[in-house]
Amino acid sequence: MNAVATLIAPRTATLDEAAVQTARAALVGLGADAGAPDWLAPGTACDLPFGNLAPEQAEAAIRHALTTNGTGAVLDIIAQPTATRRKRLLVADMESTIIEQEMLDELGDYVGLKDHIAAITARAMNGEIDFKEAVRERVALLKGLKETVIDEVWQRATLMPGAAQLIATMRANGAVCVLVSGGFRCFTGRVRSWIGFDDDRGNELEVVDGVMTGKVIEPILDKDSKLQALMAYAGEHRVPVAETMAVGDGANDLPMLLAAGLGVAFHAKAVVAAEARARVDHGDLTALLYAQGYRAAEFVG
Repeated sequence: MNAVATLIAPRTATLDEAAVQTARAALVGLGADAGAPDWLAPGTACDLPFGNLAPEQAEAAIRHALTTNGTGAVLDIIAQPTATRRKRLLVADMESTIIEQEMLDELGDYVGLKDHIAAITARAMNGEIDFKEAVRERVALLKGLKETVIDEVWQRATLMPGAAQLIATMRANGAVCVLVSGGFRCFTGRVRSWIGFDDDRGNELEVVDGVMTGKVIEPILDKDSKLQALMAYAGEHRVPVAETMAVGDGANDLPMLLAAGLGVAFHAKAVVAAEARARVDHGDLTALLYAQGYRAAEFVG
């Protein structure tokens, strides 16, 4: 068996034996060699080893079979080669991925423009407008805001469920975890310290005499910068690209998701979910651990 399909249920649902057997039958129906199910967490995650079938075909067949019988609507399915499933480098987006908020939108609340800024953010994340111009446009609206507001806004930040376990478990097993965000270093640095990322990259707000000028310090970190960061960290730590994982939700994440050994669109915008190699639509970030073959008993934090 040279590949594996992992079925993952969110916390609000249960993965049962019937669904697993339906998935296995779908693989066999396409002529695959299918091994015995291996439960990573009873009722939550199960591996189905298989051979003689491309992972993309396996995933499509399982999705179709589970959707047809009505059990696939809330399950995440990730199929991939077995040899490189355990990753040695994780590059993660921050906002709406590791934390639940878009912090620039939250800053906008302090100038009475949260909804307006959030609308620009949504268009940028959907790939409808240029990301760099969207950053400049939104930051310009913050001109005159005191730097001390950053501390107040930070109090709103909440971790995405599973984020702390994802980072702690991967690092405990020797992986390097980095945060690469189109957001701002005043927040990436705090998230890095909060859950133990090895490094962080982000944009810089220009502040003069304790007041935001409405400008971003150039160059702006964008989708190309995220891809470059993935490759740079892989090279620095001598990690083959096949052993890298990237996760994000927006259009500016897509190049790094497509380049990584496993790029996961996490509760992503439609344009991203449609193109990414893997996606998690229902579960939390522990799904990325199950995808690597970690058992629930191995989770740290």
